[in-house]
Amino acid sequence: MLALERISAGYGGGRVLRELSLDVAEGEILCLMGRNGAGKTTMMRAIMGLIPLMGGRVVLAGQEISALAPHHVPRAGIGYVPQGRRLFAGLSVAQNLEIGMRTRKSPPEVLEEVLDLFPRLRERYRQPAQTLSGGEQQMLATARALCLRPKALLLDEPTEGLQPSVVGAIQEVVLRMRGQGTAILLVEHRMDAVLEVADRVAFVENGRNGAVMTVEEVRADTSVAARYLGV
Repeated sequence: MLALERISAGYGGGRVLRELSLDVAEGEILCLMGRNGAGKTTMMRAIMGLIPLMGGRVVLAGQEISALAPHHVPRAGIGYVPQGRRLFAGLSVAQNLEIGMRTRKSPPEVLEEVLDLFPRLRERYRQPAQTLSGGEQQMLATARALCLRPKALLLDEPTEGLQPSVVGAIQEVVLRMRGQGTAILLVEHRMDAVLEVADRVAFVENGRNGAVMTVEEVRADTSVAARYLGV
């Protein structure tokens, strides 16, 4: 569904990603792990076209999207929940969701489906986003991405700093999206959270490919994770 083919990218001429490749299948959760500075968020931004590629290409459902302008990438079918959420703080919950709906001209039933997934947002529907709790803001950022009815969903540290009940609610939604055939690329630093939801784990080191393992393989050999995540 989503494939990165030997992509290189960075900032100001300096390379962060170096010929990195990975693929996420339809109905699969691939978790991306690595030390701080390994290039995980840079990869997400490169997929979304927010930083230009220096080489390689990104393909979604057989269509190359790496040549698209950034505002066309979501229209191609990629939902993105960035680290820090990036909500329109002064707009209401309803208005933030409407932006997601308009991106791919989603039908009204999509909004109802999303609000059914996050009933707390229905309760807060007319509130400004800036008045929501941190957990509710993360729900809103995720819901906005789901309003695209995405083929692939990118989540960058979605559980960071959240209380366990909110973490559980977001994990439940992610698993439900997997069940509906969405390809999910998840950046996560908590191994326990990864083992609860992921199908495979891809490690990144200095912007390059590391080991790619099933969750069962990670459980059986914790030394590999320690190698890529240890200080």
